[in-house]
Amino acid sequence: MLVDLKNHNKTIEVTFGTSLPDLIKNENVILHYPILGALINNQVRSLQYKIHKPCTVEFFDITSTYGNGIYTRSLYFILFKSLKTLFPEAKLNVLHSISGGKYCEIENLNQPLDESVLLAITNKMNEIIKADIPFVRREITYNEAEKLFKEQGIEKEKSIFKETNKMYLTVHQLDDIVNYYYGSLLPSTGYVKLYGLELYENGLLLKIPNPKRPDLIAQTRKMPKLFNVYQQFKEWGNHLGIPYIYNLNEKIESGEVGDIILTCEALQENVWANIADEIHRKNAKIALISGPSSSGKTTSCKRLSVQLSVIGYHTVQISVDDFFMEREQTPRDKNGNYDFEALEAIDLDLFNKTLDELLAGKEVELPVFNFQLGKKEWKGKKIAMQENSILVIEGIHCLNPKLTASIPEDTKYKIFVSALTSLSVDSQNPIPTTDTRLIRRIIRDFNYRGYSALATLRRWQSVRDGEEKNIFPFQENADVMFNTSLIYELAVLRPYAMPILMAVPEYEPEYAEAIRLIKFLSFFKPISGEMIPGTSILREFVGGSKFSY
Repeated sequence: MLVDLKNHNKTIEVTFGTSLPDLIKNENVILHYPILGALINNQVRSLQYKIHKPCTVEFFDITSTYGNGIYTRSLYFILFKSLKTLFPEAKLNVLHSISGGKYCEIENLNQPLDESVLLAITNKMNEIIKADIPFVRREITYNEAEKLFKEQGIEKEKSIFKETNKMYLTVHQLDDIVNYYYGSLLPSTGYVKLYGLELYENGLLLKIPNPKRPDLIAQTRKMPKLFNVYQQFKEWGNHLGIPYIYNLNEKIESGEVGDIILTCEALQENVWANIADEIHRKNAKIALISGPSSSGKTTSCKRLSVQLSVIGYHTVQISVDDFFMEREQTPRDKNGNYDFEALEAIDLDLFNKTLDELLAGKEVELPVFNFQLGKKEWKGKKIAMQENSILVIEGIHCLNPKLTASIPEDTKYKIFVSALTSLSVDSQNPIPTTDTRLIRRIIRDFNYRGYSALATLRRWQSVRDGEEKNIFPFQENADVMFNTSLIYELAVLRPYAMPILMAVPEYEPEYAEAIRLIKFLSFFKPISGEMIPGTSILREFVGGSKFSY
């Protein structure tokens, strides 16, 4: 059989059933770091895969998104196995990303989570890693899976997999423990070379190597505002009885989801009302809303403006996006592409001049940026401040002090918004925050910008790199953080996103990510978009908003 080996840019002949480790050895494939898996016809496969038909093969290491995911999931399993060995009644909950790691909480520990427990778990993890125990991939029936999960006290949350309508479930076994993980794992525990485990808030922080610097474990930074907003939404999920996807599916099947939708929207509206009151108490003149791509900054600006109007303010809304530099003046990134996430992509002189004149009581004309033509247009859009006015400004750089350098700090109230997913597949499989934002962006780009899913996926890593550089370093500068994700939203986004993702061709490298998202969305029972209120953040992406954009 012919195999197109992309790492060596050549086509080779292999025999039926050739394993990936054999292919690596025979062709002397060497990457900068140990090989962790491969893309086979642009689908992620573990090193246990055997070639059974002509295909393209591209091996990857921990520096790739796919390799980092495999490494991370394997660490989850090692931590799970260690905890079960030491404390059989304990339950591990892998919750969310923070400070270069995954925050985990432990239930039913029956003793304080302290340094002695941390040391015991770390020693057991190191022992398992040193033993180089294989992660065995198994295909088992649902009845067998149900029995195994019941023995380990996790059968309830795994009931989601009955919804896939398949006869068999793919699980992994580590020594005597069986569990499900959403994606491939390493061949064995010995592949783990670096990790960290430390006490953090009420639980543990599992530190994972950064794909860009996999030889280092980043120093932990306390991020109390981000942690608190995660905790708040976890509590909301528990209050609604929806910590996991299967709970949401049950609410959809029972017809209760209408009340869930209204409750989620009311909870968000209540937070915006509290923020408006806080802005009033601080006598701020400018509310600055920042956040990464597809976090819902525009709708957040409008919903906050409504709440400020309720308490007597006249709001003047400005989008920083209208102050982009002309396309030919836009800076470029290291690959020569336009770097729209850079602060220098904004016409800072014009922006600050506009703010200064507004705050001085002058009438100003705002530009409207034409993204298709790549230039600002002047269409007579004039605004002026009144005695009771407040500026509400949204843009990715709004927490960067350089954006509003000419404005006194004590006149600003800073808000960071993002879609911080609180729902999980189950206790071992958190949903990455970036997945929700990526799915939102795919739908929005297709509906309003004429971009295919392929185009959005191609640019996504560049967007993420820009966020890491230009947005996230400033997030703890915020006066308040707001989570724009909704517990029910992925069930709404599923029918919009599926056909767009299915159009990604198999021969494109981005096909791997499209397939992953399709499989992920298939866990959700769909909710009709008609059920979504006209002021919901989701309307910014799927259309039908009561707000004017």
